[in-house]
Amino acid sequence: MRGWTPSGAAAAPGEITSASVQRGDVIQIGGHPCRVTDLVQLPGGAKRLCFESGELLTVHSRSRLVALRTLRRW
Repeated sequence: MRGWTPSGAAAAPGEITSASVQRGDVIQIGGHPCRVTDLVQLPGGAKRLCFESGELLTVHSRSRLVALRTLRRW
């Protein structure tokens, strides 16, 4: 399934982990889409995600989340 993004680029949902999360990923938390703006590596493979709203989320190395990622095509 592909979603629409404001820029007109195609986006697709996919499973992410602390190892695969990227800046720009959109994760839905509590029914609200949150865009990742910064990542901080933590011990044990965990990462702290910083969102546009200023909120933080720590993702454990074994956590699995579904995120919307903009597809980059050349």
